[in-house]
Amino acid sequence: MSNPLAGPRAELVALCERGLDWYTDVTRVLPPASAARPAAVLVLFGVLDSVPARSPGLVPPDLDVLLLRRAATLGSHPGQIAFPGGRLEAGDAGPIAAAIREAAEETGVDPAALEALGTLPDLAVPVSNHVVTPVPAWWTHPSEVAAVDHDETVEVFRVPVADLLDPANRASTEHSMRGHTYRAPAFTVDGRLIWGFTAIVLSRMFDELGWAVPWDHERIVESDS
Repeated sequence: MSNPLAGPRAELVALCERGLDWYTDVTRVLPPASAARPAAVLVLFGVLDSVPARSPGLVPPDLDVLLLRRAATLGSHPGQIAFPGGRLEAGDAGPIAAAIREAAEETGVDPAALEALGTLPDLAVPVSNHVVTPVPAWWTHPSEVAAVDHDETVEVFRVPVADLLDPANRASTEHSMRGHTYRAPAFTVDGRLIWGFTAIVLSRMFDELGWAVPWDHERIVESDS
C-alpha cells in the first residue's frame, strides 16, 4: 500500500531545491543601515497526532504543521503564533542546526524524530531586525512536544494543513505604512489567529506547492498586535 504522505514530503523537498520568491512589500524591507541578526525557524510537517483535519482538501487529512504561541511578556512578537525557532548562535553549524536546536529547546521535540528537508530563501522581519531562514522538516516518528519554558512559550500545538487551506479559515490583515495600506495573508483556525511572518511563510509555501485553493482575500481580520 502506498503512503499518502510520501507525496507531500517529496513536494516539500522539491520546493527547497527550487526555492521561491516571497513577493514582499515595503513592510518586509529592512532599514538601509540595519545590521539584521540571522535567525531560523523549523517548519515541521508530518503526522503529529492521530486527529485528522475537519476540512477536506488536496492534502492528506492527517498532515499537520507544528506551531507555538509566544509568551505575552516577550519583548518582540508577544503572544503571537509562530514556528519554533530563534537566533543563530556561535556554536550552530548553520540555519538548519539552529532551527532544530531552538525547536528542541522550545517544544521538547526529539531532533532524532525529524528530518530537515532543506531551506527556503531568507525573509526579513524588520520589526525585530532579523533575517530568518525557514527550514522545512518532516516528522519521522512520534515525539512528545510541550511548552518547555513558559517565560517564552505558553503552548505548543499542531494544526491540520487541510484546515489551514480551508477557504473558511483564510483571511487578510491590513497594516498602514507611509500613507499606504498593505494586506498580508492570515489564518483563523480553532479560535487562533495566525498572521505576520508565520502566515506569510505558510501561504507562499502552499501556493508554490499547489496545495492552496481559492479564498476570499477581501475578508479582513484584525491582527492581535
